[in-house]
Amino acid sequence: MSGMGMMVAARRVEAPADEVRYEFGFEDRFDRILVIDPQTLQARVEDGDFNAAASAITAKIVNAWRDRGDFPQRMLFAS
Repeated sequence: MSGMGMMVAARRVEAPADEVRYEFGFEDRFDRILVIDPQTLQARVEDGDFNAAASAITAKIVNAWRDRGDFPQRMLFAS
């Protein structure tokens, strides 16, 4: 599988004011939840497995926030 790339998609979902939440997963399988603290930009995954996919999509979301000042509705990471 070394020749295969990774494509992770995320979409923002409703969340309390003190967090930003995204459903995310490979391709269109939004089967995990990413939670970002908007004050510290610390991120965690609800299932506790902060793997390469979670790290990659978090970096893209946080960079978009830094560039634009808001959290995007959707994000895609492809490698």
